[in-house]
Amino acid sequence: MPRHFTILVAAALLATLGPAVAQAPAAPAKAADAKAGKAFVDRDCIGCHAQKFAGDPDQMYRRPDRRVKTSAQLLAQVQACNANLGKGYFPEEEEHIAAYLNLEFYHFKP
Repeated sequence: MPRHFTILVAAALLATLGPAVAQAPAAPAKAADAKAGKAFVDRDCIGCHAQKFAGDPDQMYRRPDRRVKTSAQLLAQVQACNANLGKGYFPEEEEHIAAYLNLEFYHFKP
């Protein structure tokens, strides 16, 4: 899929998710389970991220130009990926994923 098409789809998705994202918690809940989040990431995220980053899925999180700058943005990005890929995660599962990514890569303060 051409990159510009992917960007347009992502922008349209974020525009339609605006109200939902605005109502999302400011950060992953303290009760979120990072271990459960890792299981979702290992199962559902690594393949796509590896394709985009020459076989290194972690580069998605370590790149210098990453867009996610806060825990709220991290959760919003997880929600957008969930909606875009049609995974059907429940909000608690999205929080588990965000908690794992924060613990492993981002280190935002609660």
